[in-house]
Amino acid sequence: MARVLMKGNEALGEGAVIAGCRYFFGYPITPQSEVAEYLARRLPQVDGVFLQAESEVAAINMVYGGSAAGARVMTGSSGPGLSLKQEGISFIAEAELPCVIANISRGGPGLGGIQPAQSDYFQSCKGGGHGDYRLIVLAPSSVQEMMDFALLAFDLADRYRTPVLIMSEGMLGQMMEPVQVREPVTERYEKPWATTGCINREPNIVNTLHLLPTELEDRNQHLFSKYARIAAEEKRAEMVMTEDAELVVVAYGLLSRVVKKAITEVRARGVKAGLIRPLTLWPFPDTHIQKCLDTAKLFLTIEISMGQMVEDVKLAVNGRVPVEFYGRIGVIPSPQEIERAIMAVAERGGLA
Repeated sequence: MARVLMKGNEALGEGAVIAGCRYFFGYPITPQSEVAEYLARRLPQVDGVFLQAESEVAAINMVYGGSAAGARVMTGSSGPGLSLKQEGISFIAEAELPCVIANISRGGPGLGGIQPAQSDYFQSCKGGGHGDYRLIVLAPSSVQEMMDFALLAFDLADRYRTPVLIMSEGMLGQMMEPVQVREPVTERYEKPWATTGCINREPNIVNTLHLLPTELEDRNQHLFSKYARIAAEEKRAEMVMTEDAELVVVAYGLLSRVVKKAITEVRARGVKAGLIRPLTLWPFPDTHIQKCLDTAKLFLTIEISMGQMVEDVKLAVNGRVPVEFYGRIGVIPSPQEIERAIMAVAERGGLA
């Protein structure tokens, strides 16, 4: 397999093509636009279709239609654009249509800025749109994972008939690293539910309207039985030096690479620190956190936000040990800054 120097956004787009995606419907917004630009060039080369819709609302409804017809289909945006897509995402989740949504996140609230941020965690992991539903949310930390997680996302989407969201910071979308280009995916999930004509069978209907209360309740119970299965089978996290860790840091995405370097440094200074990097933000890897509670005396959540994932860490810890938070906005802190933050927490907790 060839190694190619690529931007994160380009690797994500190429990963989608390798996974068999042939339809992308989107609308430009910084820092996501390179995903669309790359696929605008790439999809016609594989007999695919790129369409810049007139709005984010139009784009997500085109995704609804493409997925209902059985295609592997994708859209992408950044925070404000994802906000506009939320109604359509809720419809797609209820209709059990597989698709992949890329969020190359930027700062907020409001228009915010194009600097790196993780402040879309609530939007991505807590629903975002109306009604009771869940999205599988993946958090890559490298350009290689931007490609690999695209393949994983399409697989999970088809396996569970659900939207999968890839959440990446703007800096990861823009930075360049060597990428091992994967082999094209050739195996496909059967989609007998798709609206592909009804010769020799009854017509399929994709519908999200349930006026009878009992019917609506039954539908939600069906969806949440599926979400329970996803939560049982798909929690993923990377564990770094957590076997004897007294201070466990939780961080995801590009930031986790900075934290990993800082963990090594504070270990050399006598602090038994470890890192949990969630690969799935939903289902959140609470069981991985609970495995550390035999040795952990303190948890520290580090995010490029004012503190969002920290709430899920606190729920997983369930009051057994303190949970502290350190955050920046629009800035990837240096390993030295993270090291100082970890040491300060360790000293306050009597671990240094």
